[in-house]
Order: sequence, then C-alpha cells, then structure tokens
Amino acid sequence: MPPSIVSQHGSLPSGIEAAHRRELYFFCLYRLLQAALLVLVVNGPIDNLVTLVHPLLARGLSIVYLLAAGGFLLLALRSRLSLSIQVMLALALDIVIAVLAKEAADGIESAVSLLLLVNIGAGAVILSLWASMVFAGAAALGALGEYLYGQFGGRAGTDAQDLASAVMYAVIYLAIALLCHLLGRQMRESAALADRRGQELANLSQLNELIIRRMRTGVLVVGGDDRIRMMNEAAWNLLGEPSPGEHSLVALAPELAARLRRWRYAPQQDTSPVALAPDRPPITPRFARATLDAELYLLFLDDSSLVSRRAEELTLSTLGRLSASIAHEIRNPLAAIHHAAQLLEESEDMPDADRRLIEIILTHCRRMNDIVENVLALSRRERSRPEQIELGAWARRFVEEFKTGHFLNRDELLAVPAQRPLHAMVDPQQLHQVASALVQNALVYGRLPEQPARVSLCVRQLSPQGAPLLEVLDRGPGIPPATAVNIFEPFYTTGKYGSGLGLYIARQLCEANQASLDYLPLAGGGSCFRITLARARSMAAVGEHDDGWKARA
Repeated sequence: MPPSIVSQHGSLPSGIEAAHRRELYFFCLYRLLQAALLVLVVNGPIDNLVTLVHPLLARGLSIVYLLAAGGFLLLALRSRLSLSIQVMLALALDIVIAVLAKEAADGIESAVSLLLLVNIGAGAVILSLWASMVFAGAAALGALGEYLYGQFGGRAGTDAQDLASAVMYAVIYLAIALLCHLLGRQMRESAALADRRGQELANLSQLNELIIRRMRTGVLVVGGDDRIRMMNEAAWNLLGEPSPGEHSLVALAPELAARLRRWRYAPQQDTSPVALAPDRPPITPRFARATLDAELYLLFLDDSSLVSRRAEELTLSTLGRLSASIAHEIRNPLAAIHHAAQLLEESEDMPDADRRLIEIILTHCRRMNDIVENVLALSRRERSRPEQIELGAWARRFVEEFKTGHFLNRDELLAVPAQRPLHAMVDPQQLHQVASALVQNALVYGRLPEQPARVSLCVRQLSPQGAPLLEVLDRGPGIPPATAVNIFEPFYTTGKYGSGLGLYIARQLCEANQASLDYLPLAGGGSCFRITLARARSMAAVGEHDDGWKARA
C-alpha cells in the first residue's frame, strides 16, 4: 500500500477517501514518468529523434515539467490539500505543457496528444463530472487551437495539424473523460458497497462467535485429522479445562474421537452418555458436518446432568404451580381466620387462657402466611439472566444496601473482597436474593447467647484456576451434623416460626445460575454457606497464544 494514504496524524483514511488518495498517488507517479520521458526525448543522446523548433523553450519545458511532477508527487504524499484541487492543478499544468511542447518541437504531436489522453482519463476518475468535462473541453480547445494557429499564423516551413486529427482528439478527450468518470463512480460505489458488506460480515462473525461462546451446550469444531480448530467455554469445561497447547481430540477425549470416527463412516448418532474427564459430568455427544467441501465436523456436547436437572426443574415447576394454586386458595380463608382472631383479641372481658389461645392462632396464621408467600415467590420465579460481574465490587454494594435497609444495632456485617478482581457469570438480582436470605439467617441464628452477630460476606478463590466463591460466615454455635443434612430440604426448619423454604429457594436460585450452595462448618465454631459460581472466563484469553482453537477462514 503506498504511503500516500497515510494522514498527518498517522491514521489511515477510510472508504472512498483512501481509494481517492491511492488513485492520486499512482496518477502523480505516472505524470513523473511522463516528465522523465519528455526530458529524455528532448535532451537525450539520440539524434534526429525530434526536431526542436525552439530548443531553449523545449528543454526548459521538459525540466520545469519534471520538477513540477515531482512536486505534485510530494504534495500527494505529504499534504492534506483537497484531492480535487491537486488534480485540477495537475491537469491544468499538463494541458499547458502539452500545447507548448507541441509548439516547441516537431514530431511529438501525436505522442503528446496520446499521453494527455491518459491524463484526462485518470483525472476524470477522481474529479466530479463537471470538472472532468471542463478539463476535457480545455484539452479539446487546445487541440483545435493548435490547428487554427498552424493554419493561419503558424511557423514558417511547418505543416498545420490536420483538421480531422484535431477534431478526433477533441471528441476522444470529451468521450474518455465521460467514460472514465462513470467508471470511477461505479468503482467507488462498488468499493463502498464492499466495505459495508465487509463490516456487516465482520459484525455477524463477532455476533456468531459471541453466541457460540455463551452457549451452555459445548461446541467443538474438529478437522478430518482429529485436531480441534475451535471450542467454546462450555466444551472447554467439559473436557476438563485442557491447556491451550493441546489440540488433539484423541489425546483429550479418546472415546469421543472414536465415536466421531464411527459416525464419519456410518452416520448414526450414539446417544449414550460418555465421561470426558474424571471430575466432569457425563455428556451426550451429537455430530454434524460443518462444510461439504472440507473435512470439518461440529460436535455438540450436552451435559447429561443438565438434562436431568431440566427434567427435575420441569417436575418442580409443575409441583410449584400446583402448590401456588393451593396456596392462593388457602390465602383467603387464612386471612379471614387471622382477622377474626384479631377481633377476638380486642375483647376486654376475655379470660387469660382464651387470650393465650388467640395468640397461638395469630402466631401460626403469620407463619402460614409466610409459607404461602414463599410458595408463591417460588412459583413466580423468573428465569435467570446471567451477566458478568466483579464479585468484590458487588459484595461491597450489597453490604451497603443491606445496612441501609436493615437496622443492625450492635450486629456487624462486613464485606471481605478478594486480593484480585474475580469475575463470575450470574444473575445479579437472583444472587442478591440468595445473599439476603443467607445473611438474614446468619444474623438471626448465627450468634452466641447475649452476643451480637458477626457476619462476613467473603469473596475468594481456592486456587488460581478455581471457581470464584461467595461465602457467608458467622461466629455462632453452628449447625449440628444431623440437622445440616436436611437444611436444604423444602419445609424443613428447626426454628419456631420459620417456613423451611428460605434455604431451599436459595439453592434453587443458585442451580438456575449454574452455581451451587453448600454448608460448611467452621473449625473454630460458626457456619459457612458457600456459593460456588460459574467463572466468566473468555476463551479468547485462554487461546491468545494459540491460533489452533480459533476459526480460520
């Protein structure tokens, strides 16, 4: 690419501007060649090549034209002057030099006219239609003027240019200017259309790559030599997070490679699950041919555990709708019982024993109402919308918001971020709901008698390659092992007024975000509820030193 398309600021113009500058560069280069040829003809060692009518004028014109052509080339390279102005000045100089050169020497009329024809056409490619026709007309008038000058006031001893040749050159100048302008306009329109299509194609390519990398289904592109050309993050996780330098499917997953070979020779899908790595869930592979003219194959890896969880979620969703319907029907009579008990409580002549019974009724009405609210909340739960978040900053914002909305008195709630930023893929609203339930439980149950609660929201990572963790820690009495086994079961509670659905809903929300919620006892006393989140790790970063996993054209 010629350096003429580099601007003063070191950046490249785009689109038509770049095309114009490239055309101007070659136009000026051609004019410099013309000037050098004229110098060689006028001042060259070959005798009798031309007859110099005015030797001093001819040699001076050739030198001036050579210097001017070099100057225009430098102007095109260095200057930000308008392209049209540069071309107009160059064409004006060419026409003047051509007319004077044919006057100063005999035997070069046809050659100069043909060279000027190329200049007119090249300029018309860049200039507008009216400017192209103006300069073509000027060249035509120059040809006709030379004929009239030779005919009526020409040099003695020389023949005037033939009228037919003068008219023919004039017509050709106008025609070539029109045709070259139309050709240049069509080329620019085609280049602009190609740029737009290229940009749209690049955008679609980026969009497709983003969609593939965000898919929960693992996707592999494998060549006919069993080498991996591309994989998304889900496939990378299912394969056991291999190093970027490993490309062989046979080395990473021998059973999967064997199934691919069998499918290539007998296209019949084997839907039985296969384990790709010891610590990874079994997958169900599906195969498809990516292209017809090249040996590229698509491998879709479906996590069998996800299929099971989806079936379980469907069952729970059906039960949830049934429970929500029942809870909605319970709500109205429950409200009537609660209201009637409140009216009875307002009686002044009620015995203490009856008043105690009414308190029991009101307490259990409130408890049943909490259960109904939790069941309805579970049935109305929306699908997760995961996005990438930085856990440390999120934990600090959560603690600030929780302190603003809750009166802690002497209780403490601290955010402990990790030493370096940790990113995770999770729905921020659902994570907020889970953390609120865990922190609320820790403030209520995670305290020693007559002591304020000390709760920490910690963000950390067990290893540099491990998953990000969000832990809710307290320094209370802890949970007995026999009880800890059942705390995530629905409607299981050891509290006096709890519904037994808080931790169950929290775990369901975590699983909806491909995360897990577990209870861990602390050695010094207390409880730890750990949320293991899905990493937000870009495969572009993993394979930045390796082009083998990236799709190639």
